[in-house]
Amino acid sequence: MKKLKYLSLLTIVNLTLILHSPAFAQTGVDTITGPVTLKQAVDYALRNQPAVRQAAIDEQINERDIRIGLSGWLPQVNSSGLYNYYFKGQPQAGASGANIPSNAGSIRNLSTLGVTASQVIYNNDVLLASKASKYSREYYKDNTLSSQINVVSDVSKAFFDVLLSQKQLDITNEDITRLQRSLKDATNRYQAGVSDKTDFKQATIALNNSIATRKATEESIKSKTAYLKQIMGVGGPGNITLAYDSSRYEQEAAIDTNQVLDVNNRIEYRLLQASKVLKNLNVDYYHYGFLPSLSAVGSYNYAYFNHNFSPLYSNAYPTGYVGLTLNLPIFQGGKRLQNLSKARLQVERTDLDIANTKNSLNTEYVQALAGYKSNYTSYKLVRENVDLAKDVYKIVSLQYREGVKTYLDVIVAQSDLRTAELNYYNALFQLLASKIDLQKALGTLPVQ
Repeated sequence: MKKLKYLSLLTIVNLTLILHSPAFAQTGVDTITGPVTLKQAVDYALRNQPAVRQAAIDEQINERDIRIGLSGWLPQVNSSGLYNYYFKGQPQAGASGANIPSNAGSIRNLSTLGVTASQVIYNNDVLLASKASKYSREYYKDNTLSSQINVVSDVSKAFFDVLLSQKQLDITNEDITRLQRSLKDATNRYQAGVSDKTDFKQATIALNNSIATRKATEESIKSKTAYLKQIMGVGGPGNITLAYDSSRYEQEAAIDTNQVLDVNNRIEYRLLQASKVLKNLNVDYYHYGFLPSLSAVGSYNYAYFNHNFSPLYSNAYPTGYVGLTLNLPIFQGGKRLQNLSKARLQVERTDLDIANTKNSLNTEYVQALAGYKSNYTSYKLVRENVDLAKDVYKIVSLQYREGVKTYLDVIVAQSDLRTAELNYYNALFQLLASKIDLQKALGTLPVQ
């Protein structure tokens, strides 16, 4: 699609929207000074929006979970201590790790100090943690990217919505200026006896309507700005200035409509694919749950015993061993089979989610493309109307002063000019918003 041309109407290079509040700052988080461009607003939101920061925290939490799971592959070392006083009878040989000689005599005090170690050779839990670590990282990374894409889309649309309202306010102010001039002309003609009260009253009605519209637009700007600040992550009162560059927006409104949808570019599809891989690993986990777990174990202990407490730790009797521990599950009431069947059903359900998501993503793309093409056509048609409406208004206004046209003609010309200007900016910002929707549907919306 060919690039959009510059319009002589839009000679404004920088138009700012100044909103009430003393300062625009997020203490301890971020600060913006001066007019805020769309890129600055998006970058600020990506750094401070709670949803994006939560997704980043979830990514860090997952990394800790991975390390917790993989820690099972490392040696597990524990120490232990024991002290017992036998007021009746005495410990037997081998009790509590103690190797008591047969000639030890009467024993009342027993203490042991030792250390044990184990090393997993094969265990289904740590094997699953090792296999799933790569895919869970990809899943949470894509989850963070999904949050960023949503923030970019929402902030961009809200940014354009505020600018549109500001342009509507400017148009209304220009309309009020014209109506005030028309009211003055109608008053002078009435006082000169050239016309009756009808022109004067019609001018007053039109002016009052425009003043009421201006007030409604001003309040709408406050509301839309509050929403923009919310999705940017700006908390509390703040002073914000939005920068507007008409030429740049016109240039950036064009997009290649010949691009073909590739569902692999959509983050929603990639998240489902990663989820399916993790669920398949879960199937393997329950499948291999029938295998035994094997670990190497070792222990070294010191035993202390004496009839009296004071010389208890004067002599130590060490014991130590190394060996293998094999744990083979035989019967668990069918629990493993049911878990395996459940895991397979979850994979099957995810396959249906993927198929349904493909269809919905294709529908979203078709709708976004249709919306963009429709808005682009509207934009090309209505942008020429502004200059035409201005010329008509100037001619009709001049003819009215000369008594050629009636005041009704002036009102119609003013209304046409206001409508043309409003339609132009509506078309421009709707085109920009629909471009964002199309980029999101294609999976090409930039987040940096």
